[in-house]
Amino acid sequence: MQKRTPWLLLATAIVVGLVLAYPYLALDIHKSRIDVNGALRYGVLVMHIFTATVALILGPLQFIPKVRARPRIHRTIGRCYLAIGVLPSGLTAIPVALWSGRLLTQISLSTAAALWLITGGLGYRAARRRDFAAHRNWMMRNYALTFLAVTARILVPLLLLVQIPFGRVTAGEIGAQAPSMIPVGQTLAWIVNLAVIEAVIRTRRRTSVAGQRAGAPTRDGSPA
Repeated sequence: MQKRTPWLLLATAIVVGLVLAYPYLALDIHKSRIDVNGALRYGVLVMHIFTATVALILGPLQFIPKVRARPRIHRTIGRCYLAIGVLPSGLTAIPVALWSGRLLTQISLSTAAALWLITGGLGYRAARRRDFAAHRNWMMRNYALTFLAVTARILVPLLLLVQIPFGRVTAGEIGAQAPSMIPVGQTLAWIVNLAVIEAVIRTRRRTSVAGQRAGAPTRDGSPA
């Protein structure tokens, strides 16, 4: 991951996180962007959004070299990321998805939430075992799932825009058609994110193996 990438992720996460959380800061159910039925469901939704925002913003900090170079700070942020962000947001994401009433949303976001919790658990376990290479890979996958909130908001308008030349959507209908495209955008978002990060992980692994082979000693003890 390039040095500038974590900072770009952090800036994007802060902006999107504030946009996501802002309508819920007043705790007014009438300002909810998602239709909810009753105070209990609204409370679960608010918890999901606030804790997801925490995860979204804390995640990029863990990829900054200066943070990783300070183990105590890295561990503290990582534990907050998982305990205050991923865990509560992942658990509340499942009922929020099921309450949506849309089959694709129910299946897709419940699956993403389960993977979010699983990758977070595997990342934590790898760190406890001091398998830092595996820990880094699992947490990269985990943040890819966290970042679906951002990617979905990019994909939804793009999916609508590509339909304009085919006459399926007009420029004036994009806003009205957006809600129907959200489940598709959300589904593609976490799939695309995982595919991209998996490609990054595999590339890093191949580069590492190639580097080790290039520096491996020959039979006479000299470098290859």
